[in-house]
Formats: sequence, structure tokens, C-alpha cells
Amino acid sequence: MSTLSVLPRGLVRSVLRLHRTALIVWAVFVAGSVGYLVWLTEVTADSAYATLDACPGGEACGLGAAYTYSTAMGWISTFMYYSYWAVAAWAGGALIGRELESGTARLAWSQGVSPARWLTAKLALPAVALVLGGAVFVPVHRWAWSAHRDLMGDHLLFNDVFADHGPLVVAYGLCALAVGTLTGLLLGRPLPALAISVAATTLLNRALEQRRPDSLSPSDFWPAHLTETGLVLTITALATTAAFGLLHHRTA
Repeated sequence: MSTLSVLPRGLVRSVLRLHRTALIVWAVFVAGSVGYLVWLTEVTADSAYATLDACPGGEACGLGAAYTYSTAMGWISTFMYYSYWAVAAWAGGALIGRELESGTARLAWSQGVSPARWLTAKLALPAVALVLGGAVFVPVHRWAWSAHRDLMGDHLLFNDVFADHGPLVVAYGLCALAVGTLTGLLLGRPLPALAISVAATTLLNRALEQRRPDSLSPSDFWPAHLTETGLVLTITALATTAAFGLLHHRTA
């Protein structure tokens, strides 16, 4: 039985209504990124190759076309990787901080919804959205990244490529959600919670990036990737447990 199925339908509808704009923005972002990856791989790459073939001097005069293709791919990868900034800001500011400051949370608690169930609903819906978004983006990114390597100028050690090649990019999103939630509960004010959530997740990300190997063969990728994923998910679990513990302490 899923987490959402044991929550009151009214509570789920309320969370969807309050945060539908953020969920729509996320869906559009993922769909747009995936669509653009497909377009680059299936259409733009052919144009880049045509430019290279048409150059009488060989590849040198077509480097601009390859650079344009590689840069566009890189930006999509980067935006998806650093989307945890937006997730942390939204979780700390809008998901938790604003509702505590406005009294919306206490109103829900006074209408028969326990604080634990309220927080579960708040976390479950965006967590599902993050996992589904990653499940769509990651395989398309891996396919697009591998399709035309002779046009690309990056490699697996690039931070965004390393994360976007597997579940690590989803783990960072979930971690940002948990850290943002904990920060929002601690501060209870949207703007400070927003700022500190982004700062905390950024510092965590930078610290874990420093642990990555300086050189990486294809056979070493998955052990390194999954190890970091496990660390991020452990921190996510700790932050989530702390958030529920803090909420219980304050509402007991």
C-alpha cells in the first residue's frame, strides 16, 4: 500500500491545490528538458554533422556546430543537476515556512489532521514527483549523452554528468526536499528558511563533490555513483526523521 493511499483524500487534494503551480512547473521543466534532449539528439546532431561534412578544411571549420550542440546538452544537464536549489528553496519557503507563518498548518491540525499526517502529505507528493521526473529524465539523458560522443566535450567526471547518469540526481532532489522541510520547521519563516535551505544543500553538495575520484573509468563509475547516492539518501533519511521529531516535539 502506498503512502498516498493511507492519507485522507481531503488532505491530498488540499496539498495538490496549494502547490499545484510548483508541481506543474516541475512537470513542464522535466518534459521540456527531455523533449529538448530528443530534439538535440535526433535533429540538431544531424545539422552539426552536415556542417562538419561540408567544411572543405575538415573538422576544424565545423567546430562551432559541435560546440553549439555540446553546450546545449551541457546546459540541460546542469539545470537538472542544480534543480535541487529550487527544490530546497521551495520546500523551506513555500511548502513549510509560509504555511507555518500564515497559520495554515495549525488550521489543518485543528480540523482533525494530525501534524504527522500533514507533514507526510507535504513530503509524499513532491517526493513522488521528484522520483517520477528522475525516472523519465535519467534514461533519456544517458541515451542522449552517449549518442554523439564525437560532438561532446565533457566526460563522466563533470559534476552534472556524474549525477544525471543515475539515481544520484534524484537523491539530491529528495535531500533538498528533506533539508528544506527541516529548515522551514526550525525557522517558521519563509524567506530565512528559503535562504538557509539553499545554502545548506549547496554546502552538502560541495562537500560530497570533493569526495569524488580524480579519475574515473567506466567500470568505476557505478561504485562511485551508488556510494554517493547512498550517502545522500542517508542524509535525507536523517533530515526527514529530524523534521518529524521536531514537529512532534513542538505539537505534543
